[in-house]
Amino acid sequence: MQFRDALDNLRRELEEVEKDLSDPAVIGNQNRFRELSMRHAELQPVLEAYGRYLDAEMQRDEADALLPEADGDDMREFLQAERDEAQATLTEVEGELTRMLVPKDPAGRKNAVVEIRAGTGGEEAALFAGDLFTMYSRYAELRGWQVNIMDMTESEMGGYKEIVFAVEGNGAYGALQHESGVHRVQRVPETESQGRIHTSAATIAVLPEAEEIDFEIEPSDLEIVTFRAGGPGGQHMQKNDTAVRITHKPTGISVACSNERSQRQNREKAMQVLRSKLYEAELQKQQKQIAESRKSQIKTGDRSEKIRTYNFPQDRLTDHRIGLTLHNLPALLSGEIDELVQALADAYYQERLADAASSTSE
Repeated sequence: MQFRDALDNLRRELEEVEKDLSDPAVIGNQNRFRELSMRHAELQPVLEAYGRYLDAEMQRDEADALLPEADGDDMREFLQAERDEAQATLTEVEGELTRMLVPKDPAGRKNAVVEIRAGTGGEEAALFAGDLFTMYSRYAELRGWQVNIMDMTESEMGGYKEIVFAVEGNGAYGALQHESGVHRVQRVPETESQGRIHTSAATIAVLPEAEEIDFEIEPSDLEIVTFRAGGPGGQHMQKNDTAVRITHKPTGISVACSNERSQRQNREKAMQVLRSKLYEAELQKQQKQIAESRKSQIKTGDRSEKIRTYNFPQDRLTDHRIGLTLHNLPALLSGEIDELVQALADAYYQERLADAASSTSE
């Protein structure tokens, strides 16, 4: 699609959005009105820039038409200056528009559901999973977001064999989406008496939290089982079947939640995780053709890929996808990962920008 065609299509879309926003039926539908209002806010600056582009193009073309008939050096210099200024504006605004045309991730503004699972390394891997949970929960705290644990299985030494939690805040998924993959740690475990460095790993999956308006789940497609939640024993041991496991029969996706005290609360949280998993599966299905044609390291959904190493003896964190190395692991694991998150976001943006530039120039 040509650059101008893409912008003309957006202009027509803006006209339709403005028309719909004045429709009483849409005004009465809060979800639809909010969705259209957000789209209007995205389109308006693009079309304003396009207006500047067309004005500069007209100014340049007018100067081109008058230059051959210019009478005298002064007039030719004036027209040439006008033409050069218009061309400079065109180049600048074209770059601005190309950046604006980078498709926005529809899930970027959503909350995130994060799953951390200990991998190879036994108890040390579980402790590392706990460190990663601390890193993300403190990062969320620094951003003013909320963290709610949905399900967890603790290890004997206080780590996590697995932990599932929601990060609630505007843009949480957009910030954390590049954390999916295998995280490797190299350090001397607490259980190591000889001082030898061990390598362990944990796997992370970050899902966009789906809302009820995203799609519907048929109740007949669900198999719901309740069971007694495990605990530390004694007075804290659950006496009733409060834990819930929900399986989506068409896809085989199964989730469990046992962290709440009531069956109803666990069921609601399990549905929240299930909905997010199904939403992510649908997004991946829609983007499969694009993903297969690209060799992106940032956007990969392959969670078997080692994406990052935390090397304690060298006090460094290395993200292998973008070749970024940072030092001061204690600070990073305390949630100070803004530099890392921004570097991954920038690499992802540059990738999408190159795609947008390529598609608009075809």
